[in-house]
Amino acid sequence: MIAEDHWYRLDPKTIAASVALVLAPLVPAAAVVLVSGTSPAALGTMAVLWLGIAALIAGGSALEWYFSRFRITAERFELRSGALSRSHRSIPRDRIRSVDLTAGPGHRIFRLAVVTIGTGQSGDELKLDAVPRSRAEQLRQVLLPAATGGTAEAVADDELARMRPAWFGYSMLTTSLVLVVWGALASAIGSFSELLGTLGAYDALAGTARSLGLWLVLAAGFLLALVIGAAGALALSVEMWWGFRLTRGADALRVRRGLLTTRSVSLQEARLRGVEIAEPLVLRAARGARLNAVATGLSEGGENQPDNKVLLPPAPRATVREVAGLVLGAPFSPALRGHPRAALHRRLVRAGAAWAVLAVTAVVLVLRGIMPGWAAVLIAVAALVLLVALAVAGYRALGHQLDERQLVARSGAVVRRTVALRREGIIGWRMRQTVFQRRSGLISVAATTAAGSGMYAVSDVSTSEGLRLAEEAVPDLLTPFLEPVADSHLE
Repeated sequence: MIAEDHWYRLDPKTIAASVALVLAPLVPAAAVVLVSGTSPAALGTMAVLWLGIAALIAGGSALEWYFSRFRITAERFELRSGALSRSHRSIPRDRIRSVDLTAGPGHRIFRLAVVTIGTGQSGDELKLDAVPRSRAEQLRQVLLPAATGGTAEAVADDELARMRPAWFGYSMLTTSLVLVVWGALASAIGSFSELLGTLGAYDALAGTARSLGLWLVLAAGFLLALVIGAAGALALSVEMWWGFRLTRGADALRVRRGLLTTRSVSLQEARLRGVEIAEPLVLRAARGARLNAVATGLSEGGENQPDNKVLLPPAPRATVREVAGLVLGAPFSPALRGHPRAALHRRLVRAGAAWAVLAVTAVVLVLRGIMPGWAAVLIAVAALVLLVALAVAGYRALGHQLDERQLVARSGAVVRRTVALRREGIIGWRMRQTVFQRRSGLISVAATTAAGSGMYAVSDVSTSEGLRLAEEAVPDLLTPFLEPVADSHLE
């Protein structure tokens, strides 16, 4: 067990792990260079340069290891590091909110883990790269109970969810992963453009286009891109979510996942303010969704990884709702109250305005001879259908519900988001009513909280319902700002 007031070094095997990470790409890079016809002398020069860089990195890692120490006292966690520029940083133990473990392929070979100790504030964290895996687990047990005044006794975790093989298929419908794959493919083609030219790939493609026709080649390329994107998204999902488990300990939720790079992320339940169910358009069509945490210290960007807030990867919608209920400790009901028809009219008007701008642009292009008339008509019709469909989908997504424990709000046409926010986590309200909303008797009421995006809105609800919702969710918070009126929408 880790003793208090004793300075510990990082594991010396971290030097070998950093060198292995640098040398790993040498073999495939050398193979590519040989295929491209580079001379053995050039290959030898590249290898020498690569080995020299590895030696420099090994020296830097050795210095960092020698000068890095950490210790745990009764009140603080302290870290000393730096060879040329020394630093001594510390975090009070009662402010520690997370102890997350990460192990890439290089670290896993040597049974090491990178420990990230955070306070829930972006940028306010300490990182140990790296320590033995057993010591990393000991650090978690010692430091996390200190954040809530508990003890370091091990408690068996209750399993809330486990990855099922069928769930990987939902990741193939995740647009963000597909875009990542396409971006990597485009970058690879650009990087190896000269090699592809040497191998005659471009000449073969041009010959195929002449023999089969340009449109057929483009259609085949589009289908191939879809297949590659889906397969790549599946591969990324397997790497990210292999072995996924969501468990609940004494006072924290814990997510374990990863194939090549393993991750173990802990979330103190005291930081949890609610959950969010996200349903992107394509995934929603397959009745899939994913589950995110709404918690303090999980920023939308910056140094925190965006996927640190994910409690469940893309999975069947029914399973996501069930797990959301387990996390919240109360059943998650999808039955929500609808919004007035005036909210649909607002979305249709906005769709019509956007279509009018597009139609005028198309007419100008036709008059200048830039676009043929049939193309302008086709684009205008397709845009009208799409915009109206999005307006209707946006209206159908609107909904809210309030019960004794939480406020539930849903919105979004392309990405439908359903947020269940614990009432005790609401710290204020923001009321927004435009001129057009006032004429329609609508208002947007946003609950503010010190978690997630900081604000979650119930959009385009009737004025009386919005004010009632805010007052009942947090009694007496809004009352001093209200006064009775004799008329209309502000009742």
